[in-house]
Amino acid sequence: MDLTDLTPREAIFCGLKATSKKQLLQELSHRMAPVTDVDARELLSALLERERLGTTGAGRGVAIPHCRLPQLKRLVGCLARLDAPVDFESIDGEPVDLVYVIAAPASEGAEHLKALARVSRIFRDDAVLQKLRGAKNAEAMHALLAAEERSRAA
Repeated sequence: MDLTDLTPREAIFCGLKATSKKQLLQELSHRMAPVTDVDARELLSALLERERLGTTGAGRGVAIPHCRLPQLKRLVGCLARLDAPVDFESIDGEPVDLVYVIAAPASEGAEHLKALARVSRIFRDDAVLQKLRGAKNAEAMHALLAAEERSRAA
């Protein structure tokens, strides 16, 4: 599964507004609920539970929050660029402005880890981060993901 399959266009958001990590996760949970068919409160609870184990702020302005939910039918990703960076308790101490959420069925251990590894690899690329930060809208961000997937598959 590539990131464009994992991340439907309706799960990509530009200019998201949040002032804290918790508010950001609340907003993302609310926006992901219709895509996942899971209640926003359950998504938020699962994401916060995962964050209690340790931050998913990967550094360089990127966070990759993720969770597993028994009622989820399929793996779903959500990409967001924030209007202004927020403190995410990242490993490098830098605030976060790009977030990629992965929500996975509880039974999908291997696929969940593969998706997490794929997102991590792409978000380590400075050129990709720069392009995502400069994208004008969600369609452009989706096109960037598609182009990145094609270039990595070649």
